[in-house]
Amino acid sequence: MEFRSPTVAAQQNAAAVTYLTKSLKDPAAGRAVVEQLIAELGNATDSYPDWHPILTSPPRDSSRHVASLQDVETYSGLDHTIEFVRGFVTCPYSDEAADQLVSAVSSVPNLSARRLSKPLYSDKACPVVVTAWGVELEADGTIRSRDALRCFVSLLASEAANAQVAETWWNIRSYILGRPHGSRSSLFVNQHTGAHMRKILDVMNDSGIFGPIKESSLDMLSPKKRKAIGETLIRTAVTNWDREAPSFTFELRGETCKASLHDTWEDNEELSVRVEIGKHDLYVSGFYYPAKDEITNVDPRGKRQLAEKFL
Repeated sequence: MEFRSPTVAAQQNAAAVTYLTKSLKDPAAGRAVVEQLIAELGNATDSYPDWHPILTSPPRDSSRHVASLQDVETYSGLDHTIEFVRGFVTCPYSDEAADQLVSAVSSVPNLSARRLSKPLYSDKACPVVVTAWGVELEADGTIRSRDALRCFVSLLASEAANAQVAETWWNIRSYILGRPHGSRSSLFVNQHTGAHMRKILDVMNDSGIFGPIKESSLDMLSPKKRKAIGETLIRTAVTNWDREAPSFTFELRGETCKASLHDTWEDNEELSVRVEIGKHDLYVSGFYYPAKDEITNVDPRGKRQLAEKFL
């Protein structure tokens, strides 16, 4: 489904207003505060891309993946938090916790923090606003393309020394685009920026700087194709099962497939099935219902070229 930024932004902002004001004695006053924050910080979001200054500016262990605010020691004490494109608001319940957060953030370059005079989330809360003041927004509400690309490239370069494998766009696009997102854009980056990020990642992956390319996500294939791949492998495993061996191998389209099956509830109503090719080269799991001859399965994961053999 196409990612429609204005619609998604409106939904995110409405949810943020509700979350931060529904328990206040004066919701209207709280709504005005949240609307002012949206005007200042941009649209409400679910999670930051890995390269965002909110995540990269505080001190961090270079060998550890920082994927959320909770992974950042500087932000200790977060409570009831809403994230926006340029920063976030959090609502701890004590003056001490709020003051400690402001003090910790104020020592970090490129970030600023302040307390709000009016309550949010709860009348007893002490809201703190943290802003990445160097982040500027384009007219569409996303981060300025040049800045986003610079931050993205800087993070990739810093990760190269400790990398063991190269991750494909489809494996890690949520960490590149932030959430919510579409195929190549989000509330943080527009399609122009997202397309360039993908090109940059592909070039760096092809250079070998990160190591061998690791494929796992098959999101580049349509849901119909992913379902067909999973059903083909699961149905073939069920057909070749002798109903005794918990695991066995079978050959299909030139590949050796390792299957594991068992009667989930020992009543022949549901069979649990797993099929794997190679060492995580392709993997699928799901359930087969004999009475209805139906299959349900999670999306397969693995290498695209191998997966497409089973279409």
